[in-house]
Amino acid sequence: MWTMILKWVGFALIIMFVGWLIPGLEVENFLTAMIAAVVIALINAFIKPAIMFLTLPINLLTLGIFTLVINALLFMFAAYLVPGIEVSGFLSALLASILISVFSIGLSKL
Repeated sequence: MWTMILKWVGFALIIMFVGWLIPGLEVENFLTAMIAAVVIALINAFIKPAIMFLTLPINLLTLGIFTLVINALLFMFAAYLVPGIEVSGFLSALLASILISVFSIGLSKL
């Protein structure tokens, strides 16, 4: 139970850090980052598998690079759903999704 809460807080801190690091991404406060962490987790659990299945031919042709585009679009969707997170464009969402993925790998090792 405590591990899950610590990972949730860690993921929110990652979102805050990425929002500070990338100029086109603004996160209002820590509570917004906590809500965004839940929304991103729900999107990754329910919507992403269906989209990955539907775009499997494109993913095969691009050798998996299209997954980066899917992650960026899903991050933009999460930012649209959560008030207090602003993404200025696709490039900001792409960089944010890449950084969040990299930092989340380190968080999942805990």
